[in-house]
Amino acid sequence: MRKAGQLAAQLLDHLAPLVQPGVSTLELNDEAERWTQAHGAISAPLGYPGASGVADFPKSICTSVNQVICHGIPNAKEILKDGDIINIDVTPILDGYHGDTSRTFLVGDPSPLARRLVAVTEECLERGIAAVQPGGRVGDIGAAIQEYAEEQGFSVVQDFVGHGVHRTFHAEPQIPHYGTRGKGKKLRAGMVFTIEPMINEGTHEVELWDDGWTAVTKDGKLSAQFEHTLAVTKTGVDVLTRSPVAVVV
Repeated sequence: MRKAGQLAAQLLDHLAPLVQPGVSTLELNDEAERWTQAHGAISAPLGYPGASGVADFPKSICTSVNQVICHGIPNAKEILKDGDIINIDVTPILDGYHGDTSRTFLVGDPSPLARRLVAVTEECLERGIAAVQPGGRVGDIGAAIQEYAEEQGFSVVQDFVGHGVHRTFHAEPQIPHYGTRGKGKKLRAGMVFTIEPMINEGTHEVELWDDGWTAVTKDGKLSAQFEHTLAVTKTGVDVLTRSPVAVVV
């Protein structure tokens, strides 16, 4: 899991310089797929089964721009513009194990509000991680995230949650990014799961596009997300997808 996690982190590091005005989300996808294959891995999102009546996911990464909360589908017509924010979510499979991580990147010079939303969202992830300890509860994680996000005037998406991950992409336990301290499943050493808060500028409510994948804010306002895969240890937590070279935005 650590090898897969580090490969995922390195993939985001590789894509970071390419996030520029004038670049299409399809170009980001195609480079991610090339790089993943060159490193002996495959892309878990590509061909991931859709819900009943929904086509399988058609691309190798998710690119969620501005009001897109998650699961944005890369395409040639979506060109990044100065002032955008974009979440890139990658999950390479290496030797059968999934490394799942995402970051929200600034494109050019976004507004102060967009910058603050992104910074708050990253801090939400760090506060969620800090709440992980053996003997704690899943609700401790959600409470830490929700309290901080709402203090800052933002809202937490409740329709999508973190999840267990290993040889299976999505497994138990579910990790909501809202909740009550002391409630929920007990955390124990050996658990591996993602924490991936999606924080909205306005309402937490979600709408789904007709493609069956793309989730957007109901009010059309901005959304940001950061994600790590982590393991609960006997003494605390080990973040498997943290990059030694990642730059805080």
